[in-house]
Amino acid sequence: MKGVLLHGGFGTRLRPLTHTGPKQLIRIAGKPVSQWALEDLRDSGVRSVAIILGELAPERVVEYYGDGSRLGMRLTYIYQGYPYGLAHAVYITKDYVGDEPFVVYLGDNVLVEGISNYVKKFLEETDAAAMILLTRVPDPQRFGVAEFDGEGKLRRLVEKPKHPPSNYALVGIYFFRPPYIFKVIEELKPSWRGELEITDAIQKLLDRGLRVEYAIVRGWWKDTGTPEDILEANRLLLDYKYKEKTIKGEIDDKTRIEGRVYIGRNTKIIDSVIRGPAYIGENNVIGPGVYIGPYTSIGDNCRISNVELENSVLMDNVVLETLEQRIVDSLIGSNTVIQRKEKKPRGYRLIIGENAVVEI
Repeated sequence: MKGVLLHGGFGTRLRPLTHTGPKQLIRIAGKPVSQWALEDLRDSGVRSVAIILGELAPERVVEYYGDGSRLGMRLTYIYQGYPYGLAHAVYITKDYVGDEPFVVYLGDNVLVEGISNYVKKFLEETDAAAMILLTRVPDPQRFGVAEFDGEGKLRRLVEKPKHPPSNYALVGIYFFRPPYIFKVIEELKPSWRGELEITDAIQKLLDRGLRVEYAIVRGWWKDTGTPEDILEANRLLLDYKYKEKTIKGEIDDKTRIEGRVYIGRNTKIIDSVIRGPAYIGENNVIGPGVYIGPYTSIGDNCRISNVELENSVLMDNVVLETLEQRIVDSLIGSNTVIQRKEKKPRGYRLIIGENAVVEI
């Protein structure tokens, strides 16, 4: 089985974080969102993956992942350019996929329990033309939604309906067997959004009487499309992936580490308190006078002193100096500098893009 990872889109709901790079490269719990997806594919036995690139800084994706050997994978890059829809992104993989079954994975999705069971089901337990994953959501208007008949058989798919026929949303992971999916995409017309919708393509498979299986995802899943989604996915990953304290850096005797905390190589913690679950990357200098509370992730090469952080995500090369303030529920982009200028009311909520300088 081959894999297709969708890495395009403009990430408008995550601006300004996505003005300078794809949303899928935002780090949560120590890794870019799309790396969690790639590792899920790899751990499910899918080692050959095509990454579909969009218009927003595609070179940064290639630079970060390279040929995939670092992850034990073989990566191919296919340039989509303007996002003409998921079905279009799938269609341009036709030559890459050939005659092999393949799985399409949206690069901004996080499915913590992974897809290995679904890969096995599709390859070994069914000869269906397609299989989709569904999960129950409170706000189905945001997603593609499934409609069932009285016997629970998949009847119809509707993209972002005003009046959803059910609460079961498409997770953003699709399994296909050529050539069926490519043939129906060739007949599609753009939707009201001006895109070739993958839901319309799968609907055409159903209309032709081809088998489309589905499976219900029981564990948690997140579409990391908004700042709130990013913070929630970070919390869930920290809870699920980091089960014990791991310290690879240097801790002085005035520092207190509590709970499940990961501290990377060459990071120095000075006279501070770190309370997990939390992730701190490599080559950071933390302290003095720093409190890092639960559900905080910090990237690499950061410098932090005299500040309190909780339930926040900091990218690489962030400087927070002598703030004497509490920062909560925040996303702070790479190369951002936040320094104290004068006394202000305590408590800030920040969503800051890359290469910013903020004086507060």
